[in-house]
Amino acid sequence: MTDRAVLHIKGRVLVGPDDVRDELWSVDGRVTFERPAAEPSATLTGWALPGLVDAHCHVGLDTHGAVDRATSEQQARADRDAGTLLIRDAGSAADTRWIDDRDDLPKIIRAGRHIARTRRYIRNYAHEIEPGDLAAYVAAEARRGDGWVKLVGDWIDRDAGDLTACWPGDALTEAVAAAHAEGARVTAHCFATESLPDLLAAGIDCVEHATGLTEELIPAFAERGVAIVPTLVNIASFPRLAAGGEAKFPAWAAHMRRLHARRYDTVGAAHDAGIPIYVGTDAGGSIAHGLVAEEAIELTKAGLTPLEALAAATWSARAWLGRPGLTEGAPADLVLYRTDPRTDLRVLAAPAHVVLAGRVV
Repeated sequence: MTDRAVLHIKGRVLVGPDDVRDELWSVDGRVTFERPAAEPSATLTGWALPGLVDAHCHVGLDTHGAVDRATSEQQARADRDAGTLLIRDAGSAADTRWIDDRDDLPKIIRAGRHIARTRRYIRNYAHEIEPGDLAAYVAAEARRGDGWVKLVGDWIDRDAGDLTACWPGDALTEAVAAAHAEGARVTAHCFATESLPDLLAAGIDCVEHATGLTEELIPAFAERGVAIVPTLVNIASFPRLAAGGEAKFPAWAAHMRRLHARRYDTVGAAHDAGIPIYVGTDAGGSIAHGLVAEEAIELTKAGLTPLEALAAATWSARAWLGRPGLTEGAPADLVLYRTDPRTDLRVLAAPAHVVLAGRVV
């Protein structure tokens, strides 16, 4: 890493979708648009964006559960090197607070540990509890996290042989109220349609995946401003998952294939209705880290323009999460590209320079 005394960024600085500057400086790790008296230690040129956002990412988690620090660091580095400098960690069994002390790794907004119904989620991932304990666990994870709590809204029910909702409506209403009382927002893993009405009625703030959205539910999501993070790079795995479970759960396998087949139509209808949509990859389970560029491109297949998909990974995502972009005095967390990412999202996969807290990494 370079030092961070004074760094000069010039070329085209994309402060916002309609705000393009010619240059900025990083002074002691902070953004300024006023030329400092000191000479810069380095000058970087290109198209500059605020650090990318992965709004659904699991640092500290693999297919078996929590991982050690060395593995967590490798995951965070993979995201960082792909330009992701802000992560909403949508549930992790690992304690990654030590990353907060590292200025060479992405900043993480945590949702605590997943909260799931007993035997209704991936082993070793979640607190597995019954509805009567939901509100208490939600309150505890709200205090443990960084303003978010993550529920598992639906999962395969082995008795039913298909996806079913995990929680009764009254338990959800009490739990969401408990989170809001702690100043936290609530999101939920949801593949199926059946889990969505009760979550919506309970006051949910966001839904992950949201493959079960329907024409009947979309207007209410839009009216209430409930965001979705589609994780389309993860949804691409549904046919493989269906093939693996078809012999034992044929109804579930058929359901997963239907959700996959209509994935772009579902996201496109949500977008057309004005539902907020953000980029998230679901990295950390079976999905590799560093795929934000791929997810942004996937969103364009669902009807978002390249600029809208770019905003979903940068300016609008940071505003939604309450974190600054390239504004005066903000942390100098930015990514530079050789060509304009607004016109070709593929360039997001190949940053020319990554800068964290004013240091080139």
